[in-house]
Amino acid sequence: MIKVISQAEGVDVHRLFRESGAILEGHFQLTSGYHSGIYMQCAALLQYPERAGILARAAAGMLDDMIGADNIETVVSPAVGGILWGYLLAEKLGCRMIFAERKEGKMGLRRGFELKKGEKVVIAEDVITTGGSVREVISICRDSGAGILAVAGIVDRNSGVDFGYPYINMIKLDIEKYRPDDCGLCKKGVPVIYPGSRKK
Repeated sequence: MIKVISQAEGVDVHRLFRESGAILEGHFQLTSGYHSGIYMQCAALLQYPERAGILARAAAGMLDDMIGADNIETVVSPAVGGILWGYLLAEKLGCRMIFAERKEGKMGLRRGFELKKGEKVVIAEDVITTGGSVREVISICRDSGAGILAVAGIVDRNSGVDFGYPYINMIKLDIEKYRPDDCGLCKKGVPVIYPGSRKK
C-alpha cells in the first residue's frame, strides 16, 4: 500500500508516476538492502522528457525559493539512478552537472570530473530510502572542499533522514519496507527481484 504524505505544490507527482507505469508491485530488494512489495521505478518516468521536465522545473523553483538558483554552480548525483534526474535539474538551473560512481565498492567522482574548493553544489538523487548513496556523495563533496547547498530527491520513501542540509523532494510516500530477515514475502517464498542498479 502507498500513502502519499506530500508532493510538490502544483504538481500531481503521483499521477505522473502512475501514467508512466513507474509504480511496480511484487517482491523487490531495494538498493538500501530492504525488501518491499512496491518499487518506485523513476527511470520509467524519466524516459518521458516532458513529464520529467515538469518535476525538474518544480524542483528548480523550490531550490530557487530556498537557496537562490543563482548560487548553484554544480549538481552532483550518484550513479546510476540519479544521473538523469541530476542532468534535467542542472538544465533547469542553468548549471553544470557531474556524477559519482561506484568502483570496487567505493563511491568516487567519475573520471574526468572534479570539484573545486568552495564550489557550490546541490546533490540530486532519484529515490531516497535510507539516504546511503546521498551520504556517500556528501562525503565526496566535503572532501573536495565544495560547499553543499541542498539535497534534491524525486521520491522519499518516508526515510526520515536528516542530511544536515536543506532537503527537498517531489513526493514523499509511506511505503512499507522490511529487513530481509523479517520479510513476509520471503517467508511466503515469493521470488525476489533486484530492479535497481546495484545488487546487495
